[in-house]
Parts: sequence; structure tokens; C-alpha cells
Amino acid sequence: MKNKITELFGIKYPLIQAGMIWCSGWELASAVSNAGGLGIIGSGSMYPEVLDEQIIKCKSKTSKPFAVNLPMLYPDIDKHIETIIKHKVSIVFTSAGNPKTWTNFLHENGIKVVHVVSSLKFALKAQEAGVDAIVAEGFEAGGHNGRDETTTLCLIPKVASEIKIPLIAAGGIGTGKGMLAAMNLGADGVQIGSRFVATFESSAHENFKSRIVNLPEGDTILTLKELTPVRLIKNEFFAKLETAYDENANEEQLKEILGRGRAKKGMFEGDLVEGELEIGQVATLIKSVQSAEEVVNEIITEFRNALLEQQTDKFKF
Repeated sequence: MKNKITELFGIKYPLIQAGMIWCSGWELASAVSNAGGLGIIGSGSMYPEVLDEQIIKCKSKTSKPFAVNLPMLYPDIDKHIETIIKHKVSIVFTSAGNPKTWTNFLHENGIKVVHVVSSLKFALKAQEAGVDAIVAEGFEAGGHNGRDETTTLCLIPKVASEIKIPLIAAGGIGTGKGMLAAMNLGADGVQIGSRFVATFESSAHENFKSRIVNLPEGDTILTLKELTPVRLIKNEFFAKLETAYDENANEEQLKEILGRGRAKKGMFEGDLVEGELEIGQVATLIKSVQSAEEVVNEIITEFRNALLEQQTDKFKF
């Protein structure tokens, strides 16, 4: 399977694993890369010395390309970039900030840069900044999200019609049919997060994985738009936020309820009551914990079968 994304990254399939904090360490990244996709280490929750160790371990387990996700708001971003350059990581996915800040510097060090956006406006800004590709993420996605609540179905064709660089679709994609749909809308590849959280190699806590595979429809919601929009599973912590909104809480009060370390508490430590549980709407399709290789193979097989079906009389009118 060759296209703009596989050629840009030197991978077998145009399937990228999202760089999710507390869930995507070296084990997941190397497993996805070995299976033919592009694995990503999520550095946003890592101290610089932890990222250093993660990259070393990832390189020891795969000879295939992998990337590091780099939130622009990370306080020690310069140290993370030093680590990435030191270990000759060839691909960086940036998010949550201005891509102009580091793109040229990363390019000067031979690193390809992909920026994550949630709107056409920011896609055009990223293209202007000189990034090599864009991830356009619809509001179905888990974790931090855009304020506009634009769905992937609407976002991808709009962005595809306006940009000239490779486009990766994200948000609500977790199957081969979903992958084909996104590519029919104009994407050159897909980025998938939620599906990879529920894998053996994911560093998410077993309690969180179990909650995901038993998640009923409608049990995630986008909240905290006043701070940073995030899609969460409904739990006791979320109920506190709901009560606060009912009582017209201001930003400072919301910050106080959120506190510090909520995401770590929920996703990494497994506190399903007081933790922040970030996952996408597509999680309701996940019925079991699998290996990362099984997920990649299942998605690609379904993609190929759906592509063949699309070429049959079923879609001729």
C-alpha cells in the first residue's frame, strides 16, 4: 500500500497510532511500527529523562520508523527537542501550539514535522509554517480537542480541498471501514488513538482498559471548554464538573475542581472514580483488549475488504 503518507514516513500502511499521554510509551510505539504502521511515543506526560529512556527502549525493539508527539505547551519542550535530536528521531508530531515556533529548527535537524489541528483555519496556518503533513482531528476524538465541535465527516473534506500537503484524518476512526471512509473524504491516511489504548502494549492501567471495552454508547462527552476542551468518560469526577456548571462556576473554580494529575490518576493509575478518563466516541466499538499487531492487521484487512466491496456492484446505482 503506497501513497503520500507511506512514502513520507517510510512505513507499510498509512495508519498512525496517536501519541496519547499516559497510554503510548515505547512498548506500544514499537509494536505498531513493527506491525507496519507508525508508532508514536506520547511525550507530554514525560520528564526529559523519561523520554530519553523511552526512545532508547523503542529503538532497541524496532528498526522501523517511529515518531514522538510533542505538545507545544510542554514546559521543558527545549529539553525534549534536544533528546529527539540526540537520538535522531526522524518524525515529530506537534500539537497544542504554534507550529512556527519549532518547525524550521526541526527541519534543519532532518526531522519531518506533522502538526495536529481541529479546524481549516489552523490547518492553513500549519501549512504556512512549513510542516510536512497535517492531522485534522474531528471532535469525536478522545482527549484534548477543538472548541468548534466540528465532526471528522465535515472537517476532512473541507481541509482536503484547501491544503496542498498530505492530510491525516483523526477522530472517530477505529475500524478498516472508518479508515476507508476517511480516505474517501480526502485523507491520505488515518491516526487512531482509542483503539490502541485498549491494547496489551498500551501503558494505560488495566482498570481503564476494562472500562473502555465495557463503555456504553453516549458515555463520553466534551467538556472544560473554558480551560482546554477534553473528551472524558462520565464518572464521579465528571459529575462534579457537571454540578459546577449547573452552579455557573467560573474558570478559577473549574481549575480548582480539576486540580493536578487527574489524567495520570485515571488513565495510568486506574482511579475510575476521581481520575480523568480520556477516550473517544469510537470506544463503544471496542469489545476486547488485543495486541497492537492484531489491531493493525484487523484494520488493514477490513480496509482492504471494504475497498473491494466498494468496487463491486453494491455501490453502482
